[in-house]
Amino acid sequence: MPSERPIKLTIAALGGQGGGVLANWLIGIAESEGYIAQSTSVPGVAQRTGATIYYLEFFPQAAAVEAGRDPIMALMPVSGDVDCVLASELAEAGRAIQRGLVTNDRTTLIASSHRSYSISEKSAMGDGSADEKQLIELVGSQSKRLILFDMEAVAEQHQSVISSVMLGALGGSGVLPFRKAAFEAAIKKGGIAVKTNLAAFEDAYQRSVAGGDAGRATQAEAAGIGELSEVPAQARSPKLQPLLDRVRRFAVPVQRTALEGVRRAIDYQDPAYAALYLERVEKVAVLDAKQSNGGAGRSSTDTDRVGPWALTEATARSLALWMTFEDTIRVADLKTRPARFARVREEIRADAGQLFGISEFMKPRVVEMAGTLPARLGRWVLRSPGVCRWLTRWTGGRHVRTGTVTGFLMLYILGGMKRWRRGTLRYQEENERIEQWLVRIERLAGTHYALAVELARAQRLVKGYGDTHERGWRNFSTLVEKIDELALRPDGAAVFARLMSAALADEEGKALARELAQISSLAVVKVALERARA
Repeated sequence: MPSERPIKLTIAALGGQGGGVLANWLIGIAESEGYIAQSTSVPGVAQRTGATIYYLEFFPQAAAVEAGRDPIMALMPVSGDVDCVLASELAEAGRAIQRGLVTNDRTTLIASSHRSYSISEKSAMGDGSADEKQLIELVGSQSKRLILFDMEAVAEQHQSVISSVMLGALGGSGVLPFRKAAFEAAIKKGGIAVKTNLAAFEDAYQRSVAGGDAGRATQAEAAGIGELSEVPAQARSPKLQPLLDRVRRFAVPVQRTALEGVRRAIDYQDPAYAALYLERVEKVAVLDAKQSNGGAGRSSTDTDRVGPWALTEATARSLALWMTFEDTIRVADLKTRPARFARVREEIRADAGQLFGISEFMKPRVVEMAGTLPARLGRWVLRSPGVCRWLTRWTGGRHVRTGTVTGFLMLYILGGMKRWRRGTLRYQEENERIEQWLVRIERLAGTHYALAVELARAQRLVKGYGDTHERGWRNFSTLVEKIDELALRPDGAAVFARLMSAALADEEGKALARELAQISSLAVVKVALERARA
């Protein structure tokens, strides 16, 4: 056998991204170019355990004929022995590196910079998403050559599929010694969406020849999104100009967050609700200004730990989320918006005249039903065991088809009830909780600034609806009960932050229970030592 070795290629593609189609294309291309090709695959479970791994080896037919026998090819990639890894998503590129398939002395890594979040990332109680910037730094440092750009965006732009984009990126990289015409012929032979797939292939091919966007820091930057632009001076409507003027009076570090809070409040309710949001943030900003000017509650350690205007920024962010809590009205409103139907149509690539349906899976509880009612009536319902038992017949899992007139109207009418939201039981309960939270923040700001900042950030525990919301509120209440005790400790803010991380660690609350038990044990020991000294 001659010294020439097979070309070894690994493809990592999530379920539904056409990894199998791509592998078949490559086999056809290789055979048409006079190469022996072998392909094997190990199925994953979509995003739950990672991508399906396709492993291909290519060997020149002429070299095999010269040797008088066919080459022996491997069935699976071996760490440190792969020439090219093609990943359909950024985290999958990171997993390939973790498996040892990418080495900086041999492997060309071709990857998409977009993210398809895994189940573990989506289901995390806090922010479970992987750090995108770190992922990009990782893939850039571990490979011999990196070709990185947003393949999903290219596919969307040409109304194609990501497998065509991956094929173009691979062809443009020059890793495989095959003619460009052979790649194009494989797409044409498939006979499906040939025009759009060829357009996506050509775009990706040229990007790959140019080296992709490997030098860009994040997916957002690669897509041309970046951070929010500066706060505009002119509102879209004269009626909204006073709100924008108030936003611009905040310190610069707070303006962007406050502007997004205003937008969210208007979308959720109305401009008056946005004005209430700004009024609350402005009260905290006044306290923050006093601390920035040398208030007694803010030490140099606090400044180093949280930064300037940290309290106002944290409050503005958390308050925007809390004031737009997810009640049944909000859920129904979002599910019946035209933009949602347009987005679904685009995602499933339905033709202009093609019909499609959406089934909403709903399981309302009696508490949610009562929360949508006027406050007095809602409280009466919850105090009436007979009424609650009667309402349980509607609490089972229900499927509502928003593509039908009946299903759409039911949710549309419910979503339209937001004009009466301020009178509902759920609104009044959440509003009272918000006010109590703000009072605690204002009280702490003057004496324990860093702890006040952590309390403002703690709102992220309270989110969602149903059991998720109840669990978050229970953890939040537990932490708030510790505020006065932690205020007596010099490391109170750090301990509170640790408790908050523990509360987000698991749904059962085991990590939080352990942290609380440890704090209690230390407190007992401290008291015993103080008594012994006395």
